[in-house]
Amino acid sequence: MTTKVTWIGHGTFQIETGGKTLIIDPFFNGNPAAAVKEEDVSPDVIIVTHGHGDHVGDTISIAQRTGALVISNFEITEWLQKQGVSNVHPLHIGGSHAFDFGRVKLTIAHHGSMLPDGSNGGNPCGVLLKLNDGTIYHAGDTGLFYD
Repeated sequence: MTTKVTWIGHGTFQIETGGKTLIIDPFFNGNPAAAVKEEDVSPDVIIVTHGHGDHVGDTISIAQRTGALVISNFEITEWLQKQGVSNVHPLHIGGSHAFDFGRVKLTIAHHGSMLPDGSNGGNPCGVLLKLNDGTIYHAGDTGLFYD
């Protein structure tokens, strides 16, 4: 099994691993760097690192169209449920959970997280993915810090 990581543009990455497709921070519409269109992706999992529009991006439309599981912090998953996204899994910074594709752990990120409608997006995060064939750290939007 080989994991494939593809940069889509801006902070958006696609990860293919163990027969699953994950997308981190799905910002397609309005993203001049996006190499594909939102309607051309069908992820099994979406991970959102923080609430800014260029990271929450097209999460709602993709999740509603595909039924993808959305993993993010508690505040963002609560907000997404209010937007009609039902398949969510909240985590807190430092928390982790084992999924069928591997373990997801949220890490600290020093940044903002206000959601597009002005709601509180909770704490921004990075993501540590422990997959069957390796580990990926996606820092999200963060300032440099000592860890």
